Amino acid sequence: MPVNTGAVGKRFPTVTYAVGREKIREFARAVGETDPLHHRVEAARAAGHPDLVAPPMFAVVYAMPSLAPAMFDPEVGIDFSRLVHGGQEFTWNGLVVAGDEITTTATLVEVSERAGNGFFTFETRSVNQDGAEVCVGRWMNVVRAA
Repeated sequence: MPVNTGAVGKRFPTVTYAVGREKIREFARAVGETDPLHHRVEAARAAGHPDLVAPPMFAVVYAMPSLAPAMFDPEVGIDFSRLVHGGQEFTWNGLVVAGDEITTTATLVEVSERAGNGFFTFETRSVNQDGAEVCVGRWMNVVRAA
């Protein structure tokens, strides 16, 4: 599968996500997170936070929507019928709490081909309403050879 590297460096429209208490609680329950900072407002405030603290992997919830336009962009050329998740990694730079508005921008940072498979790596940068970067994500997707 010959890959098109012409879209490398392309930035996609930003997406803003309003972080809500119930979404934090639902996510924490779903992943088995029991820390009271993710469930009880009084515990979070007693620890010095303005509201519930999102678990670190909540980054998937606020960052993932920015990837949809990138992965469906014809210029990128991902064949969804052959797509598999290759991996992801995050660097966290600050806490996300209920009430934050997180804005994320995705960029296609690398495209390569190995053994006929296409490898597409995207980077997301997420900032809060004060402009502070809270998370950088790298998302690798593999398009299997025909």
